[in-house]
Amino acid sequence: MDIELAQCFIAVDDHDKALAFYGDVLGLEVRNDVSFEGMRWVTVGPPAQPDVEIVLEPPLADPMAPQADRRAMAELLAKGMLRGVIFSTADVDATFERIRAAGGEVLQEPVDQPYGVRDCAFRDPAGNMLRFHQPREG
Repeated sequence: MDIELAQCFIAVDDHDKALAFYGDVLGLEVRNDVSFEGMRWVTVGPPAQPDVEIVLEPPLADPMAPQADRRAMAELLAKGMLRGVIFSTADVDATFERIRAAGGEVLQEPVDQPYGVRDCAFRDPAGNMLRFHQPREG
């Protein structure tokens, strides 16, 4: 079987704040930003991976969902309990400093993990956890 990752989804409550973070702070390209049936379809991706996109979607992208479900999803998002993404970087310490200097909410400073990576973690403006790692040398 020959498969590749094309898209993954991250819930955001404010597309403009998300675009500022993912574009300006992380340096991802905006691939799509279009209105669709009363919603907004926004995708971003790493310049070095033109075939991979992150879809920035509302917490509950179903306009017919009951209000109780919408509230529940918004609460989960606010607690940082929805999706997350792990990014790979050549220098996790430099990446950490750049994101922290831009005002990123630090969850974990860079640390060597027992499973072979050095990583750190931040929250995006919506509360999602994003991790950044690099393989440890040696």
